[in-house]
Amino acid sequence: MNTPRHTQLDVIRLFAFFTLLACHASDPFMAAATYGKSGLEVDPSLAVWAARWGSFVRVCVPLFVMLTGALLLPVKQDMGTFYTRRISRVAWPFLIWSSLYYLTPWVTGLLGFDKHVIYDLFAWAESDSQSLSDALGLIVRIPYHFSFLACHMWYIYLLIGLYLYMPIFSAWVEKATRKQKEAVLCIWFASTFLPYFHEYVAKYAFGTCEWNGFGLFYYFAGFNGYLLLGHYLHTYIRWSGVKSMSVGIPLLVIGFFVSLTGYQYILSLENCTPEQVELFWMYCTPNVVLMSLAWFLMLQCVKPVEEGTTAKVLANLTTCGFGIYMIHYFFVHLGYVTSNALMLPAALQIPVSALTILTVSWPIVAVMKRIMGKGSVCLFG
Repeated sequence: MNTPRHTQLDVIRLFAFFTLLACHASDPFMAAATYGKSGLEVDPSLAVWAARWGSFVRVCVPLFVMLTGALLLPVKQDMGTFYTRRISRVAWPFLIWSSLYYLTPWVTGLLGFDKHVIYDLFAWAESDSQSLSDALGLIVRIPYHFSFLACHMWYIYLLIGLYLYMPIFSAWVEKATRKQKEAVLCIWFASTFLPYFHEYVAKYAFGTCEWNGFGLFYYFAGFNGYLLLGHYLHTYIRWSGVKSMSVGIPLLVIGFFVSLTGYQYILSLENCTPEQVELFWMYCTPNVVLMSLAWFLMLQCVKPVEEGTTAKVLANLTTCGFGIYMIHYFFVHLGYVTSNALMLPAALQIPVSALTILTVSWPIVAVMKRIMGKGSVCLFG
């Protein structure tokens, strides 16, 4: 893979990180506006902009999965080597940082903080327990369960699952023709309508029922489609900037409109469930696919930066990225407090909060990796 293509992907990675941090920066606002749970006083205009930003940034996870597909498919190593290199670099930081998140409430108790500080630090926390036994209980369950004290860790289970699947999927990707890949992508895109079909047409459809959750589209559904989509776009699509923009902007507008209006509609319902609240923001839905496709197309056309400070910064983000992901949620409340203290317009509070989180997290990881050298792998991947 040549350098220009790598640097183009670095630009996509930078945007994906910004949307990820903005997604989590909106949590204090969303928790208060949706459930009144965080205890924060939220201006109605902030709740409105939290919904808008929340809809806009749904592309964060799909873009990361698409980058994984673009960079790693087809897999070049044998299965054992791939598993050892990829999963071990993810598993240890995941276990260590998850444990630190789960121990934090207990530490706040030792320091004499009121229980409510837990909801300040972790907007979606299930409880305000400061008990060590509860923390240890969460740690013991890490192999199969995540707590909303570290709500972003759900992605690591997904990532490990994708890594397990990729060498197997890769054998088909390597031999399949472009038209065959397009056919699979079409079937996958059809599967993204299933959440809406189950909600508004039939709960049990295409063979699913109480004793069978594996229906007609099951084998084509899920994040594996984003893996293939990232590989496909990176391998075959080399459009001009004008063509990418002319296709990408309409797709982005349509996807964003459906995500936002759908979310607002759900919130207007009485007694909507948490599952319904997330319905139009689910990652494997057609509106989010359209936005993710649009951004990948448009950002892939950014002129490559092959050398200089910008190239070095983007390369460093690649090196530090996983570590930033691990630690950034500790600074979500700091981002909220900072943007609130600056008395910014509602539209700017969440992006400024996201930039604050990035500004704090990135240097910490970069410095620690330099100090620890190869030993930093266990902490930062």
